[in-house]
Amino acid sequence: MKTTIRKFMLVLVIASVLLGSTLAGTLDPPGPPAPTMATLQQIYDKLGGLGVANVARTGQSECWDEFATVSNCAGTGQVGALLKGVSVSPRFTGNGDGTVKDNLTGLIWLKDAYCFGDTTWTNALSNANTLASPSCGLSDGSLEGNWRLPNIKELKSLLDYGNVNPALPAGHPFAGVQSVYFWSSSTGASLPGFAWVADLFNGSTYRASKSGGYPVWPVRGGQ
Repeated sequence: MKTTIRKFMLVLVIASVLLGSTLAGTLDPPGPPAPTMATLQQIYDKLGGLGVANVARTGQSECWDEFATVSNCAGTGQVGALLKGVSVSPRFTGNGDGTVKDNLTGLIWLKDAYCFGDTTWTNALSNANTLASPSCGLSDGSLEGNWRLPNIKELKSLLDYGNVNPALPAGHPFAGVQSVYFWSSSTGASLPGFAWVADLFNGSTYRASKSGGYPVWPVRGGQ
């Protein structure tokens, strides 16, 4: 009787081993995955960089030689030939409530870029921070604290280096844009009495004394 039981147990052990091997074998893939026919870079590009912030196109679509005459773009390596960066169309959407959305950055800008006229940097901060509907043509229901003075990178994100006077994308819906320096909230690190400004005439940036007088262009949204 004991011998019979031992033989039966041995059969069970052998069966379980064989069965386990068979089941384990079914978990193995039949072969390597099929090729996707796409490079990793192409996949990244399709997914928008997997969380990487995209850079806007400069706006330049022409090329120049050293004599400032228009040249053939092909093979020059200039921005007009490469056209690197993201292009969004339409770039801006007027919301019909005194605000404009930048479809590239997602930022919301005051449509009237010259509502507060020229003022000092300290007043510019205050004007932006206290802006609320219905001031400056707003009907969006925004409250004090919703708006702020843009930092220099946000301000520069509006610039189009293919245009001058103003250096903004063609067909923009803003009103009151002046081809002058506009305040940012960014202080000059080496000169605390100065703040960064962006020139809406040609797209240049500069550090200006905080006691100077320049326009305020409030923005809201962003991280």
